[in-house]
Amino acid sequence: MAGYEISTRIAAAMGRAHYKYWHNTGTIGCFGACAAAAELLQLDAARFAHALATVTTFSAGLQQSFRMDSMSKPLHAGRAAEAGLTAALAAREGVTGSLDVIEGEAGYGKAMSDGPDWNKALATLGRDFHVTRMIFKNHTCCGHTFAAIDGALALKAKMGLAAKDIRRVRVGTYKAALDVAGYEEPRTAAEGRFSLKYVVATALTHGSVRFAAFEADRLGDPATRELMRRVEVAVDPQLDAAFPAQRAARVAIESRDGRREEFLQPTRIGDPDAPLSDAQLDAKYLELAAPVLGEAAAKDLLGRLWRLDALESLRA
Repeated sequence: MAGYEISTRIAAAMGRAHYKYWHNTGTIGCFGACAAAAELLQLDAARFAHALATVTTFSAGLQQSFRMDSMSKPLHAGRAAEAGLTAALAAREGVTGSLDVIEGEAGYGKAMSDGPDWNKALATLGRDFHVTRMIFKNHTCCGHTFAAIDGALALKAKMGLAAKDIRRVRVGTYKAALDVAGYEEPRTAAEGRFSLKYVVATALTHGSVRFAAFEADRLGDPATRELMRRVEVAVDPQLDAAFPAQRAARVAIESRDGRREEFLQPTRIGDPDAPLSDAQLDAKYLELAAPVLGEAAAKDLLGRLWRLDALESLRA
């Protein structure tokens, strides 16, 4: 929990200015990994501080790494974990860091953001717990596309349409979603995950955006590709102004029989203000775990996980 609380506060403080160029999973993730490792190593306050100071200068991960088909982006999480553990282990052995490296004149906040207010960022540490507002990703693609997917599916259900009945789809969202998920004609699974048009079209055609959405036959599915050509995306100034505090999308669908409706998806299903139900969590878990463990073993483990708070020991 220490890692979550520290890293999320740093991320919130660094804000939109940081996310313009940097990928938070890689840059901010190293703070979470470092704090978690420092806690496990039972570092005292001084060594804990030096661990965080050292990991600050390890922080890296560029957005440009996933602006084209690339295998680099998934490595950011592992690299952040490695950096965090290395810094904590080094601090345990007495390696020191610059204790003003985050807030200094040439420090992290100035170099990689717009000079955030660190006192404000840490003011509620130990009282307001961010871990209670954890996000569960409900789709197997870029998180910036989630509100658009959720809104498109909700509006399709409301209008009682099949994909073939849709004449046009218009999606308004915040600028970062279009910057990051802007592939017009995705050719690979990696590009598909970062194509707002593709994930909305495949959701409307097939009902979900999970692993199957990025298999070769689905990427080339004629019905999805045909619908993609009728999906328009644009920046919605109101929603862009609210980002990153709010990640929303405004979806409009026109049907072939002349109807038009618009729907505002104010948040992403799976975010703290719209949490997944227990049944939705179960379904996602089984989709991921059953192919690895087998369905019976996965269901058995799921039952035990739901009773975790009642177990005397985790060893079993």
